[in-house]
Amino acid sequence: MCRIGAIILAAGMSKRMGQPKLLLSLKGKSLFRYPLEQAIRNHLNPICLIGGQHMQAFKMEAADLLNVDFIDNPNYEQGMSWSLKLGIEKVKERSDATFIFLADQPFVPDMVIQSMIEQFHKGSRIVRPLYQGEFGHPILIDKSLYHEFLTIEGDQGGKEIIKKYKSETTILSFDESIWGMDIDTPEDYQIIKQDIYL
Repeated sequence: MCRIGAIILAAGMSKRMGQPKLLLSLKGKSLFRYPLEQAIRNHLNPICLIGGQHMQAFKMEAADLLNVDFIDNPNYEQGMSWSLKLGIEKVKERSDATFIFLADQPFVPDMVIQSMIEQFHKGSRIVRPLYQGEFGHPILIDKSLYHEFLTIEGDQGGKEIIKKYKSETTILSFDESIWGMDIDTPEDYQIIKQDIYL
């Protein structure tokens, strides 16, 4: 049986928001819980959340969620690559593939996750979603590429790796742009608090 894990990136500094955005409430729960609960619902395992300066708050607010590894990134100020590498190190021995989630995207439906898993089983090494013409997250990667992610540096994610393996990447298109929305600014937060999205 194929083991698919989840790395949830939650170590950003929320500079554009001006406050810890992942702890902002949406429909009665903090933003970061949305991808976390989604990973649990979809039976992903292992699940690890990579946090920075707000790790204690994450742990407290998600104390009821079982089987989640909370991984502290002491180098969170140096960019996303550190979080990705910590996550890959955690899942590499226990998974055949892993999703990479952003913790500030609450609108991705379970249908996207299941569609990506189905596509992965057909033989793709990378599966990524396209939301109304815009690339988004989560991204699903095969374990054969883990070593590539362990070499990245600075504030970059996996863009160059995805470009390198373009011929082995499957893109799944979805019509809803809101599914791929991430919450970066106070204006974004005001928009998502409208009742129409969840």
